[in-house]
Amino acid sequence: MKLSRGWLATIVIVGILVIDQLVKIWVKTHMFLGESIHITDWFQIYFIENNGMAFGMEMGSKLFLTLFRIVAVGLLIFYICRIRNRNYIKTGYLICIALITAGAAGNIVDSVFYGMIFNNPYPPEIAQAFPPEGGYASLFHGRVVDMLYFPLFSFYWPEWVPVVGGNFFLFFQPIFNIADAAITVGIFVLIFFYSKYLSMTPHEGASADARKTGNTDN
Repeated sequence: MKLSRGWLATIVIVGILVIDQLVKIWVKTHMFLGESIHITDWFQIYFIENNGMAFGMEMGSKLFLTLFRIVAVGLLIFYICRIRNRNYIKTGYLICIALITAGAAGNIVDSVFYGMIFNNPYPPEIAQAFPPEGGYASLFHGRVVDMLYFPLFSFYWPEWVPVVGGNFFLFFQPIFNIADAAITVGIFVLIFFYSKYLSMTPHEGASADARKTGNTDN
């Protein structure tokens, strides 16, 4: 039986959310903060935590960021419910929105609950889930777990290059998680392949849907 687009979006969101959390919990309970597992010369599992947004960026207060994420996810879920049955909307567009929603939701779990679930021991001790003494922070003040590190290549800038001459350059420096990756993929595919839907007005959408279904009364 063919899945409806609403169920497809739900599976994408739940699937990414579960995988993201399983990886984060494994890292949190099997590695100490700052530990690195060398997979290849260009890929490492590197355990860090951050208070900010995707890829470790910092912006505003922790509580504001957490509440912003919750509101954003709520609006995205509402938007998916609104567009899931609109025939003029491509399934790929819906999946992009689902990827962004799943990524934002994945980092919400860390921010809301991890501070209460885990302790924060000094390395090389490993964090414990539900410790007797309680977690390291209150509700809404947990830190986001990152672990995917891709130092693809590095070099020193030639001395004759202005400003950066002689400095060390590493690509790619940010450490991120599966939720961040889902958001990034969703946004890039959305921009490059489905940007027309972002600027479409409700009237244009209704007209397109009418043409798609063969109903020209609107």
